[in-house]
Amino acid sequence: MHTENPPAPAEANTLSQSLRPRHVAMITIGGIIGAGLFVGSSVAIAAAGPAILISYTLTGLLILLVMRMLGEMAVDMPQVRSFTEFTRAALGNWAGFSVGWLYWYFWAIVIPVEAIAGAGIIQRWLPLPTWEIGAVLMLLMTGVNLMSARAYGEFEFWFSSIKVAAILTFIVVVGAHAFGFRSATGPTFATLVDHGGFAPKGPFAVLAAVTTVIWSMMGAEVVTIAAAESPEPARAVARMTSTIISRILIFYVCSIFVIVSTVPWTQVVPSESPFTLALDGIHFPYASEFMAAVILTAVLSCLNSSFYVASRVLFVLANHGDAPRWLVKTNAQHVPARAVLLASAVGFAGVATAVISPSKVFAFLVNASGAIIAVIYLSIGVSQVRTRRMRERAGGPPPTLPMWCFPWLSYVAIGGMAMVLVAMAFTPSHREEFWASTISIAVALLAYWLLRRGRGGAAPH
Repeated sequence: MHTENPPAPAEANTLSQSLRPRHVAMITIGGIIGAGLFVGSSVAIAAAGPAILISYTLTGLLILLVMRMLGEMAVDMPQVRSFTEFTRAALGNWAGFSVGWLYWYFWAIVIPVEAIAGAGIIQRWLPLPTWEIGAVLMLLMTGVNLMSARAYGEFEFWFSSIKVAAILTFIVVVGAHAFGFRSATGPTFATLVDHGGFAPKGPFAVLAAVTTVIWSMMGAEVVTIAAAESPEPARAVARMTSTIISRILIFYVCSIFVIVSTVPWTQVVPSESPFTLALDGIHFPYASEFMAAVILTAVLSCLNSSFYVASRVLFVLANHGDAPRWLVKTNAQHVPARAVLLASAVGFAGVATAVISPSKVFAFLVNASGAIIAVIYLSIGVSQVRTRRMRERAGGPPPTLPMWCFPWLSYVAIGGMAMVLVAMAFTPSHREEFWASTISIAVALLAYWLLRRGRGGAAPH
């Protein structure tokens, strides 16, 4: 197994351990509940009809396998402070460099995307230019992340609590209508088959929809980064891998189930919240305003996490010499302030680009991050298999949190992610994202080669 590069020697430049278990728990939940569920699910429902429930279930199982593999490595390598570094340990410095920078790029692009989305919602109540509201949101979240990891955790705790309460309320209220308790015509489950059948677009559409659904479930891996700033990181990660499937079932499958059981899928309009449509359908008062507030909370939560994740990944890269060393510097609260400010600067540049060239430059930047997470999850699977094989050859003890049915389920997860990438390449709606992301990956690999060449052929340390 490749040994980790030693951290920077300055002991003062260390991250805090101020996140409490309740923070980490809610960060885990918040990571899988975002605007992708509240709004993006409309695209998935329109693509597959009621059978989208199967797509969500299959995707949830795939994410579960990836998180379990991640959990095995995280528990057995507690010194690793960013899950992207597992690829360095298993595959070498080139993988740690490229995967780390690709993951940073993904979250750096999310910052302006979420800031603009949040501004668009706030304009319902405050008619100001998008760039002004977006800039204020970015300044707010920059300030929160500069304060301390505890401040980030506290904000995320309350953001996630609101999202969880909203989803549970939605499931109960709309579910009661579906079961006939609040419906004048009795149960409405016939909606599942009355409009062209359960799978009106056929089984292939159900499988193809996984490429749409999977992006809304990304984010659970953030807990492995946040856990590094908690007193018991291994325990936090182990808890995450054992509870994530129940959360996916409750928050995704149950909420989508009550939607397609109440509203004909043919009425769902892509890019418009099906949650709002369902609440309007049962005459829930102020449904539109209620869901707008919930979606805004989800957007702010993602924006908050984007700053946090981007800064911590950059801090780890700098520790390994894969980013400028001055980014390792932390402030009195053990926050990598320079990394936070760099993420903020990139975010402001993104907002400016979105205002000046929304359909060309900014669209390309967003598309160039489209397939990155699938590639990173694929690299996690390969790293887990390689790490386990190295352990077995060395005669080491079994993992503390072993992957189920190794190696077969590991291969299933790897194959599943590979199929997602292939499907993206051949699906018209995702093809542009696939090829733009290929450029991002090529740039990361080229940057590593140039850096190694600049250091006389030695790998970055």
